[in-house]
Amino acid sequence: MTSRLLPRAAAAMVVLLAPLGSGCSAEEAPDGPAAPRAAASPSPSPTAAVPSTPAELESLLVAEVPSGLPLVPDAELDPPAGEKTIDDVARYGDDAAHQRQVLEDYGYLRGWERFWRSGNALTSVFIDQFRDADGAAAYAEDLARNDAEYYGGVLHRAPGDLPANCVLMVRDDSPPQHGLAGPAAFAWCASGVFTVSVAAVAGSTAAARAELTGVTTRQLDRLPES
Repeated sequence: MTSRLLPRAAAAMVVLLAPLGSGCSAEEAPDGPAAPRAAASPSPSPTAAVPSTPAELESLLVAEVPSGLPLVPDAELDPPAGEKTIDDVARYGDDAAHQRQVLEDYGYLRGWERFWRSGNALTSVFIDQFRDADGAAAYAEDLARNDAEYYGGVLHRAPGDLPANCVLMVRDDSPPQHGLAGPAAFAWCASGVFTVSVAAVAGSTAAARAELTGVTTRQLDRLPES
């Protein structure tokens, strides 16, 4: 199985390359997370069925993030966020046909992306579903390695504040061409037939790490056992 994937986290940062059409509300800080809002009621997930449609996968995604950043409408991003087919993900690379074959090797079925942003602060969540747990685990591992190579970061496996099936990377700074507008934290996790990829950019490393930890934990808790 090849591991030559386009760095997926890089796609999450495309939103930083162009300003949003609307300004910040009074609650939103231009260079950092907004004031925390009350958390949404948790949705018990172990009893939920494994998705068989994109709509069922969407229902598993977190609806808000701990920092209170506003949700970015899917259509305001290029390429648009939201539902992702295997062909959508393959087109992130220069050679879509090759990328599609790589994804088929992993057993890729479907995915969904969601973004929140205010000023330079950004949080993204990617969920991808595979035919089996081995494919999901291999994809998460290879994706983490490729993203670390792209950003020049160091991977930390089984970090103490994240589940053991997660890999963490933190960047205090990054070259401008990477599109990061501040300190960033990344996590890649495998959970049954799912992979969860989360990225958070904030005004400080501590804020990015806290946002990442909160979002990743919430998202993993929403996934059904598989």
